[in-house]
Amino acid sequence: MKIHEYQAKQVLARYGVTVPRGEVIAKADEARGVAERLHGGKGDGAVVVKAQIHAGGRGKGGGVKLARSAEEAEKLAAQMLGMTLVTHQTGPEGRVVRRVLIEEGLEVDRELYLGLVIDRASGCPVFMASTEGGVEIEVVAAEHPEKILKEFINPAVGFQPFQARKLAFGLDLDGARVNEASRFFTSLYRAFEATDASLAEINPFVVTKDGRLLALDAKMNFDDNALFRHPDIRELRDTNEEDALEVKATNYGLNYIRLDGNVGCMVNGAGLAMATMDIIQYAGGHPANFLDVGGGANEEQVRRGFEIILGDPNVRAVLINIFGGIMRCDVVASGVVSAARSLGFKVPVVVRLEGTNVELGQKMLSESGLDFAVAKGMKDAAEKVVALARSG
Repeated sequence: MKIHEYQAKQVLARYGVTVPRGEVIAKADEARGVAERLHGGKGDGAVVVKAQIHAGGRGKGGGVKLARSAEEAEKLAAQMLGMTLVTHQTGPEGRVVRRVLIEEGLEVDRELYLGLVIDRASGCPVFMASTEGGVEIEVVAAEHPEKILKEFINPAVGFQPFQARKLAFGLDLDGARVNEASRFFTSLYRAFEATDASLAEINPFVVTKDGRLLALDAKMNFDDNALFRHPDIRELRDTNEEDALEVKATNYGLNYIRLDGNVGCMVNGAGLAMATMDIIQYAGGHPANFLDVGGGANEEQVRRGFEIILGDPNVRAVLINIFGGIMRCDVVASGVVSAARSLGFKVPVVVRLEGTNVELGQKMLSESGLDFAVAKGMKDAAEKVVALARSG
């Protein structure tokens, strides 16, 4: 789960991470009052107006601007609120700005980078730091990998003081800042660990001209499977920032991720779903989604799955690939037939069933009077559905 910048800063601040003073607003006429409060009632101080969407590159898209006065802050907020902000991460459709963050202006001396993620190779959190702040870390990794410092953290012992100091020295911070930076890094790790985050990124992490260290920007993602432990964080979810079909699938208890292909996939089991997408790609097609209905799905969930898949206008054909174990093939067939009759879909459907009650399931499909293409294996299924998607 992703959250907004202002929410990430609120979470981080609870663990001792220093962030700029600021307030989030949803109405432009509130901007003037916030700007004045940040400058002790004066209306002529500099503030930064920042659009709040779940995407990077906001500055390049016109979503981060400096206001020299409270009046200008209100004007910029009015321009941003309601606008569709397009960045390299939103895609051409962009995201509608519903909130803006008004934050104190700072005189920045240095921009650095900090990030915490789970390293899949080692199975440990890794703390990354770089002197190349304000730049996408992917660009730094591609062009200057030597400028990314890494400290792997043993979960059994946690982030150690010597690791914090090592990173601080690696960032060329002077002696007066090393201890403060070490406390900052430790607080960031504490927040990452305590909230079951999958990502905590500060870019840029700044040193101001008066020597303060602050998180000028912040991004946090959380492990969905751990949200039951964090009801306060779960409440921060903004479904306006998520794909509508993915939100709908979540409400139905389905694991769905929308992709950019034209072959819809309905599979039971994440491993089989990944293999299905791979074999579609191998056959020359492009999957439109990842959809795992789960090993114990019922007829209703199968119907809901179809509803989700067909909600994507890019889908030109659908592949149902089910291995019947806990979930019997006749239950799948019943759900598919029910969905076909109630939804009246017009795209071709290829069905590959194996496992428990497979003969009964295939019989139900053949006797339904509906036009299903039955495949005899995964390779056959992939080739058929790709051909149908192309012709359809």
